[in-house]
Parts: sequence; C-alpha cells; structure tokens
Amino acid sequence: MDHMMDTTSDQQDHATSTPSTTFGSLTFTGDVMLRRLDPGVFKKLKETMHQGLPLDPAIANTVAAAMKDWAIENGCTHYCHWFQPLTGTTAEKHDAFLQPDAEGNALTKFSGEQLIRGEPDASSFPSGGIRETFEARGYTAWDATSPAFILTTGDHATLCIPTAFVSWTGEALDKKTPLLRSIDAINTQAMRLLRIFGSDEDISRVITTIGSEQEYFLVDEDFVRQRPDLLICGRTLLGADAPKGHQLDDHYFGAIHERVLAYMAEVEERLQELGVPIKTRHNEVAPGQYELAPTFENANLATDHQMLMMHVMRMTAEHHGLTCLLHEKPFAGINGSGKHNNWSIATDTGINLLDPRDEAHSNMEFLVFLCAIIRAVDLHADLLRASIANAGNDHRLGANEAPPAIISIYLGDMLNDILTQIASDESKGSIDGGTLDFGATTMPQISRHSSDRNRTSPFAFTGNKFEFRAVGSSDSIAWPNTVLNTIIAESLDWFATRLETPEAKADLEVSVRTVLKEVIAAHRRVIFDGDNYAQAWHDEAEQRGLPNLRTTADALPVFSDDRSFELFERYAILNHRELEARIEVLHEQYATVNCIEARTMHGMIATQVLPAAIRFQGELARTVTATSTAGVDSPGTNDLLRTLAGHIGTLHEAAAALAEAEAENSEDGRAMAMAVRDRIAPAMQAAREAVDTIERIMPDDLWPFPTYSEMLFIR
Repeated sequence: MDHMMDTTSDQQDHATSTPSTTFGSLTFTGDVMLRRLDPGVFKKLKETMHQGLPLDPAIANTVAAAMKDWAIENGCTHYCHWFQPLTGTTAEKHDAFLQPDAEGNALTKFSGEQLIRGEPDASSFPSGGIRETFEARGYTAWDATSPAFILTTGDHATLCIPTAFVSWTGEALDKKTPLLRSIDAINTQAMRLLRIFGSDEDISRVITTIGSEQEYFLVDEDFVRQRPDLLICGRTLLGADAPKGHQLDDHYFGAIHERVLAYMAEVEERLQELGVPIKTRHNEVAPGQYELAPTFENANLATDHQMLMMHVMRMTAEHHGLTCLLHEKPFAGINGSGKHNNWSIATDTGINLLDPRDEAHSNMEFLVFLCAIIRAVDLHADLLRASIANAGNDHRLGANEAPPAIISIYLGDMLNDILTQIASDESKGSIDGGTLDFGATTMPQISRHSSDRNRTSPFAFTGNKFEFRAVGSSDSIAWPNTVLNTIIAESLDWFATRLETPEAKADLEVSVRTVLKEVIAAHRRVIFDGDNYAQAWHDEAEQRGLPNLRTTADALPVFSDDRSFELFERYAILNHRELEARIEVLHEQYATVNCIEARTMHGMIATQVLPAAIRFQGELARTVTATSTAGVDSPGTNDLLRTLAGHIGTLHEAAAALAEAEAENSEDGRAMAMAVRDRIAPAMQAAREAVDTIERIMPDDLWPFPTYSEMLFIR
C-alpha cells in the first residue's frame, strides 16, 4: 500500500509573497525587480503577475534591459525561451546576449521584442497534425506570471524565460497555454458565484493552487549503465523479486542514508535558489524510494516548478553517482511512484474557498464549491481518469499502492454527515473531531481532525483541498490540472446560472439548499469512503455505473467523445483541432513508449539472457556427463538441467511471440494503442515471466544484469 504522507501545508498566498535575497536568489522576482525596475514599471509588471491583468507592451524594453543586466551579473552568456511542448518535457533554444554591430564589435543586446517573442522550429515537436514538416514556424510568448530564472549546468549559466508555445496559426502546441486558459475559466465562473454570495468586494480574481508531491527512486549509476532497460526506458523490464521488498515497512520514514541525504540537500539548495518552495523530504515505502514535496503555489507557477524540480533531481543525481528514476513503476512487485496533486481554489485576497471553517454545515459558499466539485468529478470521471493515462501509469494504478482506475471521491465523516443533513432537510451542526488523549501524563492532549484520511482514494478531500492521487510520477501536472479546472469551471457555471436568476436571489439560502439537494441526489454515487482496493468496491462501483477504464488504451478514446470537444470548446480551453491533436499525440506516445520497451526487452533476451542461460545449460550438461561417466548418480543436477532446458524453450517461444507482436506496426496511433493493450503488453508479460523464472536458478556470476537485491539495497 502507498503510505504517502500529506506533506502540503494549509493554503498560503505564495503568489503575493516576496522572496528573500537567499530564497529564490536566481529568479527575477520580488526584491530583484524592486531594485532594478522603475516603481511604475514594477507596479505594472506585478499587476500582470499577481492579478492576471494584460501585459503592457510599453514596459517590455525596460524589463528586458533589467533582466539582461541581472542575468549577466550572475554569469549568464545566453538566454532561452523555456517552454513545455507536447513531449511531456521542457524545451529550450539558447541565444547569446552578444551580438556584433556594423563595425564588428561585440555588444550585449536583449530587447523587449526578444523577451516577449521567440521563434523556435515547430515542425519537429509533436503536434498531432497541426504542423507538418514543411510548416516549421512556431512562436514562444513570454509568460510574465511565471518568473524568469537562471539555470546553471556545470560552469554555464542560462537565463530561462518561461513561455507559451503556439503554432504560426495560433493553435496551442504546448501544455502551458491550455492550463492558463483553464485557470481563466475557473476565475470567470468562480467570480460569478462569489458575487452572488456578496463576497468581499476587494476580491478581483480567483486562482487555483497546487502542492504536488514527487516520489522517486535512486539507483547507483553503475547499475543503470549495465541495464539497457533502465538506461533506455527508465524502468526494469526484467528482474526477479528480491527476497525483501517493503514487507516490513522499515524503509518508510526511516533514517535517510548519508549519501541520499547529501543528494537531497543539494537538490533542495538548487531548488530554493530557483524559488521552488521545497518543504518535505523522507524515505518512501519501497527500498530505494523517496519523496520531495513543495508547499502550495498558484497552479501555473507550481506546474513550471514541477518541471524544474524533475530536471534538477535528475541532474543533481549525477553529482552523487546516482540515477534518479521518475518512472511510475521502475521495479515490479514493490511500491510504484506517484505525484499526488493537492488542488485547491483561493481568492487573490488569500481566502481558501475549500476551507470549511467553523460550522461548515451552514457555510453555503463552501458547500456550493464543494458540491460543484462533486458534480464535476461524477459527470466527468472518465475525463479525469484519461487525463492521467500514460504507459507508466498503466503499471501502477490499482496495484495496492495507488488508487484504482475507478475515480471516486473521499469526503470523510464530517462532510458526509453534512450532505446527509442537506439531503434530509435537517441542520444539526458539524462533527467536531475533539481531542486525542495519549494516556500518558507527560503527553499533551492534541486536537483531532473531524475526519480520517483515505490513502486508497483517487480524489480525496484532506481538510481544505482535494488530493488527486492518481497522477503519475513522470508526468507533467499541466494536463491533469487543465482537465480538472475545465470540468470544475463547467460545474461552477452550472451553479451560477441556477443561482443568478431573480427568483433564486429572492431567497438565496432556500435556493442554494434546493440546488445542493439536487446535486447530492444525482451525484452522491461518486462518493466512497471505504477501501478502494477491495474487490467488493469494484463490484459496487460497477453497480453504481462508475467507469473503470483499466488501461490507457481504454481511457484515451474518452477525449474523442462529442461531449469532450464541446466542453473544451465552450470554455475556450482547446478548439476542436487542438484537442484532436492532443488525442493523436497521446495515442502515439503510448504506443511508441511500449514499442520501445518491447524492442529493448527483446534485445536484452536475445543478446544477453538467452546466451547466459545457454551457457549455464552447457555447463550443467558437461557436469551431468562427467558425473555419469564417473559412475555417480546425481538426480538433482539432472533435474536442474531438464528444468533449465524447459525454461529456455519457453523463453525462446515467448521471445518469438514478442518479436511477432512488436512487428505488427501501424501508422495509426489509436490502432497501435489497441495493439499494445491486446498483443504487445501480454507478450511482454509472458516474456518477463519466462526470464524471471530463469534468473531464479541462474548462478550470480553468469547472470548478465544487476539484480533487484543489488539495485534496491546497495547505496
């Protein structure tokens, strides 16, 4: 079971905080801007960064000059527009500040136009048909809401400017642009509701906030070099279980190994310099598994920081002779890795709209936002499931360490009781958690939350936020949060439309209770507070009509429904062509990743496993012959030879079946995704079982790869 600790703190207004001179010292924000920009320019830029106001082009040259001087003083020779194409990683093209003049002298130059707009080649990034090879022009545009930062690699420093990436025709080719649009959609619909409730007139904007936990494995890089699967695919495609995994739960929250702690400390130092608010570090459940977690930030900045975090974690591992594995399931049979997405919604004045506060049963504003989310998740559970679908997550979801593919909501005792009160027209009060007495005179009594927590739930309310636990560890959080924001915006829109009428406003409390009762009656089926791993829940979920999309190939077609196109277009998140492109890219990536893994596996079997097994078979055969010649009866050795020969025969057949399945390629990404599910994945599983069976009887000196025992326990 995944014992992931909820390490994110209560909602904080990080968007309006000013970093100190040490925290975020390599980000162009806070005191850096205050010292280098004219007060009027500084004020306008802050209005864009923190209030979502349009960027004033007139200040661009001034900001660019200040940014350039600051970057050069910090050792930068180049700058880049840093963006997030549909590859799921980041991209950057470096340009030098130095530029020759007409007389051949070198000048440093960085204009407002260079800050605001870049022009990378769009043809070689995944586009789902939006851009062809002969249509190469694309644009990057400065996202002023995410501070520029200086990234150092070895002795080289580069000014990185977060940007959106669009095609020449204006269609989004990245993950940031739809996320920003979805944040705007949430703001528009949430502000309608706040005005209905007569909320503080000082509120001018509603933002979504995220605290995204990151699980990962560390393996000695010497082992990785000896394993083509880890080197190429980021996970082990072969490998028998170690005698010990996490059965004793002794690694979880245990003392951190000195080498690992040194790595963690360097990661934290680098991230803090980049303004990433790292809060928590600890050992996770599986041996060799760890976690890093930040505090809350606005969703756009949190997404950028997540991408930075993964980059820094990978690069820093090399300094310590380690490899950081971010794959969802790098080792079979033990805990996989997730990226728990703690999501909330807040005003620009610092009010968390998901904080029940005292007397939650009578807090109509909170209950409307809560029930809007319940409605959204029930109506669009399939979209939410599809948003976290990828090749790696297929190996993790539902495997007694992560939530199942059935999307449900955990609310806890207090909120479930409140919903029951509303449904029955009663209003008794809110459950109080009371206090805990440890029973020892030296120990203080401590307050207890009104509800427990459910670590098996894919979408759990945890005090003042929802924790979307199904996001994969290697994934960008941009796409899941774009989908989450979009479905919640639709639900907020539905509530606002019902409550904006003169009739509803005439007696708002009665109107709100009427709408809440309707939502609870229609959508309570998605709420489940029990054990999500239990087969009984899977059976019950089917009876409730909840979707169970077990694989990526099952989930991705949901995006192709007419209602999905209508939803994303209605709120201007993605037009028809942009969503169609993403559907194509997601299918292609899923199929391509699995085909790469299949080819890697077949190569390892053909060139390393089978030769080693045959060599051992030859040694055994010679031993049997010599023993028999000597007149010695050795039935055990004879049996081992026969057993090994049988396993080798099985492996030959499995390898041939794998090669045949992998060879059935199609240019249609959707058809290939189905082929992966129906042919390639089963063939890979059969081949793995055959290899792992042989490994268990092979001599260590003949086995060609580092074993699970070595990789997981040697530090």
